[in-house]
Amino acid sequence: MAVVTFLSDYGTGDDFVGVCHGVIARIAPRARIIDLTHGIARHDVRSGALVLRRALPFMPPGVHLAVVDPEVGAARRAVALRCAEEERLLVGPDNGLLALAAERLGGVVEAVEIGRSPLRLQPVSATFHGRDVFAPVAAHLAAGAPLAEAGEPLDPAELVALALPRARTGAAGIVAHALAADRFGNVTLDIGHEELAGSELRLGHAVTVNGRAGMYSKTFADVAPGELLLYEDAYRTVALAVNRGSALADLALAIDAEVHIAAAW
Repeated sequence: MAVVTFLSDYGTGDDFVGVCHGVIARIAPRARIIDLTHGIARHDVRSGALVLRRALPFMPPGVHLAVVDPEVGAARRAVALRCAEEERLLVGPDNGLLALAAERLGGVVEAVEIGRSPLRLQPVSATFHGRDVFAPVAAHLAAGAPLAEAGEPLDPAELVALALPRARTGAAGIVAHALAADRFGNVTLDIGHEELAGSELRLGHAVTVNGRAGMYSKTFADVAPGELLLYEDAYRTVALAVNRGSALADLALAIDAEVHIAAAW
């Protein structure tokens, strides 16, 4: 059974997601659709890209449809991509939304531009390409259509990249950035394992985060309620949390804010 995963910023209060499901079901009735999330903040391409990067390795191989498309109807390209790992296919706008997942999945080995795809619905709405372009192309690919028949060839080097801030290390510790936050107020940082390995931070020891005392711990229960911890989350990403609280609120962080972390032992 073919799998189509679906991520968007459509929310669930309107019929947008259901209509896209219907389009896919009409074209590929045997496909299984997995809704990854439709709760991405409206137009937040980067948050969508970060979710795709961390979540798709846990999804079955198949077609991964993603629509966070603030420039719908404008000059941005619509694309379908084949990745090296397990030949997974990504379908969505070429605005950086697919870039991080494509990199995580081994890079793009084949790309086509699908804005005028013969597989799209007709007529094409100027404002609902999720229904008229992305969903039908994803469905046809899930049903076995060759990628080359979905659109015009595109050099993968021309795809839009997504710029992220980069952590840096120094004598005073690590200067990281708040990349994202979940509904619990846990804050994802841009610290890689190489930065951790090259720092003085040690698991089980005290740290300071923007001057506030905390602990580099494995889990929330390693610190008392209300206390701050630096930890590796379920996706092996370095993050900040407050046990039974919100690191985002307690540290008064905004997305992309600098976070200064230093050993305190």
